[in-house]
Amino acid sequence: MAGLGVNVPQPPVRIGLTGGIGSGKSTVAGFWVEAGAALIDTDAISRALTAPGGAALPAIAAAFGPHVVNADEGLVRSVMRELVFADPAARQRLEAILHPMISAETARAAAAAASDLIVFDVPLLVESGRWRQRVDRVLVVDCAEALQIERVTQRSGLSREAVQAVLNAQASRSQRRACADAVIHNQDLGLSELRAQVLTLAARWRRTK
Repeated sequence: MAGLGVNVPQPPVRIGLTGGIGSGKSTVAGFWVEAGAALIDTDAISRALTAPGGAALPAIAAAFGPHVVNADEGLVRSVMRELVFADPAARQRLEAILHPMISAETARAAAAAASDLIVFDVPLLVESGRWRQRVDRVLVVDCAEALQIERVTQRSGLSREAVQAVLNAQASRSQRRACADAVIHNQDLGLSELRAQVLTLAARWRRTK
């Protein structure tokens, strides 16, 4: 009713967080949680769907054959990685299975979130072509490709060639930055500087929602 001074709850600010492999995106996501945001990690949702007993496994086995799943690993990622890198159509078939499931779980988690900021951690936000319309802001974590390769080889044991293949399959740095409302250049930042940038951005985006 007019004149009663009723405060209408404002919808949360929906933030899409993305960055290439090795950019430091997961560290930035943790600082958003510290800032009070609800974090929805689409990669974690995907891993749950493809873990042993995961809801996506029957459809994946039907599409690609039983050799791509087993009881111990769920999705055999090494086999699937070879398939999708060798054949773009295989990637499309896998995405056609996983993306609707991920979208449904993401929507459920967002509806249950109790925060004025919801951060969607989406590694392939730019590549998907559909996330930009789902969020109010896009934050890109960026650094030089050479540093990405160095970080990933050190932490994962993958060869430089394998990491480069992943980078080649992702959007370029310039493509990500072109979609961004803000960019954190995580080239030589210490953790305290990285944290400060996130907390400052959280305060700003809360004020402007």
